[in-house]
Amino acid sequence: MSIAENIQKIEAEIAPNARLIAVTKTKPVEMLMEAYDAGFKRYGENKVQEMATKYEQMPKDIEWHLIGHLQTNKVKYIAPFVAMIHSVDSLKLLQEINKQAAKNNRVIDCLLQLFIAQEETKFGLSEEEAKDLLASAEFGQLKNVRIAGLMGMASNTEDEDQIRREFRGLKLFYDSLNLPLTELSMGMSSDYLIAVQEGSTLVRVGSAIFGSR
Repeated sequence: MSIAENIQKIEAEIAPNARLIAVTKTKPVEMLMEAYDAGFKRYGENKVQEMATKYEQMPKDIEWHLIGHLQTNKVKYIAPFVAMIHSVDSLKLLQEINKQAAKNNRVIDCLLQLFIAQEETKFGLSEEEAKDLLASAEFGQLKNVRIAGLMGMASNTEDEDQIRREFRGLKLFYDSLNLPLTELSMGMSSDYLIAVQEGSTLVRVGSAIFGSR
């Protein structure tokens, strides 16, 4: 199947509850343009440098999502154009995004990344840390960021019950916050269907669209 057909198939599977972000890390611009020419304009990158380079080379009506771990010193490179940052895991990072957004006269949508997996290699806040951040006076002063929701990555396991539990736990926490949140970013190529069943609004899919690296 072509890239366009893969996108159509996944969009049909997740509609009407979730939207697709095509994960384009390490993929050449030609592949992205194949998707773009088919009418698809929502892309997710893991690395700032790669996103900034592709932004320069591609049409300017694309919605760019930063989904990988973000270092504070890299925020300035994407602040002028990024649509959403999925991987906010500290107040310090949020303050830097706020600062760079203000310089660009923007309000940047952000998701708090929660640690829900059984693996030490993943980043993210605990539920307590997320609550403390949202309740802090420092957070209250940030005018150029908007917390649109939460993001989480399930364990890399074949155990679907465990994956479902992890997604469900994040959805329960999301609901418990009683905030005007709209986005729950859960699910990748291997588990996006479970994620959508458990309440995801954004799925991040790469290999199921572009083939494995």
